[in-house]
Amino acid sequence: METAQADVECHDLVRIYATKGIEVQALQGLNLHMARGEMTALVGASGSGKSTLLNILSGIDTPTAGTAQVAGVELTNLRRGRRVAYQRHSVGFVWQQTSRNLLPFLTAEENVTLPLALSGAKNRRARARELLDLLGTSDLAARRPAELSGGQQQRVAVAVAIANSPRVLLADEPTGELDEDTSADVLNAIREVNEHTGITTLIVTHDPTVSEHVRRTVQIRDGRTSTEVLRRTERGEGGNEEMFSEEFAVLDKAGRLQLPEEFITTLNMRERVRLALEADHVGVFPSAPTSLDGEPHEHRVTDSPVDPEENE
Repeated sequence: METAQADVECHDLVRIYATKGIEVQALQGLNLHMARGEMTALVGASGSGKSTLLNILSGIDTPTAGTAQVAGVELTNLRRGRRVAYQRHSVGFVWQQTSRNLLPFLTAEENVTLPLALSGAKNRRARARELLDLLGTSDLAARRPAELSGGQQQRVAVAVAIANSPRVLLADEPTGELDEDTSADVLNAIREVNEHTGITTLIVTHDPTVSEHVRRTVQIRDGRTSTEVLRRTERGEGGNEEMFSEEFAVLDKAGRLQLPEEFITTLNMRERVRLALEADHVGVFPSAPTSLDGEPHEHRVTDSPVDPEENE
């Protein structure tokens, strides 16, 4: 349910690129809502529109149509001065490439101090130390990026991104260059930042294991959000906490939804499907096989095989 406390709001977002006379529609009416303080993973294959969406939310790009609002800032027609202020104070950004996040000739502490200096903040060194401690890198304050591992660089990069206390943190494949164990450490650090500061966090990734670290995963396909997975923790009969997840298809304003690819493949759905309206749900079935006379015939699936002797 959408509320006034939303930090990310996208409505019917469209982005069209024209190159050599050919138009490519990267986003096709995408809708996304994130409540304040929420941590969400956005997953999808290459070319699904993830990077395009992130470029719009970060203020790097602008939509062709639709609206996008982040931290109360409407991004459709930002002028240069307002865009700089937005990127400096309202939103933080972490790139996939560790080399893009940090200046190589500055120490970890100096990298965190830099955005504070640009914004005119006071007590910059104390703030930098506080953030490095939060990210578990306070003992690395005097080291330059070349003296840090990839995971350490990304944790310092998160400290840089949140230095000016933005309301939203955007991370573009933050574990894309890391091994599995290091990725888990970085994701745990981002989650701790989310829980400690309440910063709304969107992680864009193609890595499905990232989903294990968040309560909500949104899948994007063909430029639109297609499915969502929501996770919750409950106590089992033995008193132990267990994680439960439930997958939902996203229904747009026109009543369209995208079925998960594995559903379509498993049931061999092609071109069209049969629908059945029940009292409390809608059934979606593969189109009925067609007999030789061209008339569809009913196909039933029994719970157990039929004993051939019963038909003799």
